[in-house]
Amino acid sequence: MTDSNPIQATPSSAPSRRWVQLILGIVCMSMIANLQYGWTLFVNPIQDKYHWSKAAIQVAFTIFVVTETWLVPIEGYLVDRFGPRPVTLAGGLLVGLSWVLNAHADSLTMLYVSAAIGGTGAGAVYGTCVGNALKWFPDRRGLAAGLTAMGFGAGSAMTVIPIATMIKSQGYEATFFRFGIVQGLVVFVLALFLMSPRPGFAAPTATQKARWASRRDYTPAQMLTTPVFWIMYLMFVMMAAGGLMATAQLAPIAKDFRIADVPVSLIGITLPALTFALSIDRVLNGVTRPFFGWVSDKIGRENTMFLAFFAEGVGILALSRFGQSPVAFVILTGIVFFAWGEIYSLFPATCGDTYGSRYAAANAGLLYTAKGTAALLVPLTSVLAASGGWSAVFIAASVMNLFAAFLALAVLKPMRRRMQVEPSPLVAPLAPAGA
Repeated sequence: MTDSNPIQATPSSAPSRRWVQLILGIVCMSMIANLQYGWTLFVNPIQDKYHWSKAAIQVAFTIFVVTETWLVPIEGYLVDRFGPRPVTLAGGLLVGLSWVLNAHADSLTMLYVSAAIGGTGAGAVYGTCVGNALKWFPDRRGLAAGLTAMGFGAGSAMTVIPIATMIKSQGYEATFFRFGIVQGLVVFVLALFLMSPRPGFAAPTATQKARWASRRDYTPAQMLTTPVFWIMYLMFVMMAAGGLMATAQLAPIAKDFRIADVPVSLIGITLPALTFALSIDRVLNGVTRPFFGWVSDKIGRENTMFLAFFAEGVGILALSRFGQSPVAFVILTGIVFFAWGEIYSLFPATCGDTYGSRYAAANAGLLYTAKGTAALLVPLTSVLAASGGWSAVFIAASVMNLFAAFLALAVLKPMRRRMQVEPSPLVAPLAPAGA
């Protein structure tokens, strides 16, 4: 399938232009980050105005994540067919429209429709930027994907304080409207400069270790028949669920702990505990993606998964035990987000290692739908909290993370090793270089 994007890099400009393309993708990703990571700031104000239950409001968050993730394989196909520009232009329009509608949503139905629109737009931007980074950096896919995903993880850090301040001073409606316009407009403008490399683009040669991948190229249909995919999918769901619970419920948790507005002084900065936690968390949630991607290149994917997933499980338990201290709340939520965000680097890298490069975008897109599956569990946290308190939510999330850590070493690692030694006879071997 050829890329019909009308503007493509020439061979002479490609080596430098690919870094420009990477930066454009990172900025676009940062503009859609608030749709997920800033949502928690709006939950309590919406409830205070309309007196809807938190569980009902959080259904909107679930709809957003489901539409943002489950449509990525389709949006990835559109990028391959028509290029990154038209898909991202449409994404920018939908992202802006979503928050403008949120500003006027006076019913749960309207809130849910807006969430679906925002999820579709965010997924278009996310899938395009990650896919474009993989095309421009075939020699550094882990780093490029990690840096691009970092934009989504840390992008809201710069706007957490302005959003929180505007909500208090002007109301959440005005905040939705103004930030929606700005975020959508920035994505729309930057989309005009996005382009794909020409077919046959040759990047600097990677090392043999960096080029390691499956000895077979699995199509998406063939991948779905392998047990390894479903083990990874289960692990992804469990890890994503714990992190999404914290993302969506952090503000309600801080409010129930009665520490949201308590001043905390760390590293020479004094901010309310919730605002401080959200700011640090966004940064750490972004930095972790390229960091753990780099670590996994050194010590192996499953070994890195075990370390990160175990730290996440322990961090959540500690947050349950000591989180009512404002200082501990800020520090421990930082640890939790740092140990969570790396899943968006580790799982795509592991998928590419296991199933080859030819269908890497489609295969990684299918695996990414695990985030949407995990989002289905988020509304249950409000119900669980109502019956068993936040400690019940923390324990459930911790158990899932610790079990995923166990699966990484005890199940996934030996299964992948067997696939490397005994690839499926139904899957064609890789074509020789230059064939």
